[in-house]
Amino acid sequence: MNKTEFINAVAEKAGLSKVDTKKAIDAFVETVSEELKAGGKVALLGFGSFSVTEKSARKGVNPKTKEPIEIAARKSVKFKAGAELADQIK
Repeated sequence: MNKTEFINAVAEKAGLSKVDTKKAIDAFVETVSEELKAGGKVALLGFGSFSVTEKSARKGVNPKTKEPIEIAARKSVKFKAGAELADQIK
């Protein structure tokens, strides 16, 4: 499902216009992004939580050349599904 299909599905379920639904989804994504950039965590009860994890630098291997390479440290977004969501997809 892409963003347009998602907007259409949410608009239909919520009885909202597609324009209002797009504004709400864009606001949600922007709010979550800002909170994660600030180092925070977003938890939606029953759905799941978004957080940022730090991955340390490590050594790796280029699979094409088999040369050892250094993989830089970075931040990564983590999503952990809530219990209700996990139960629904079983």
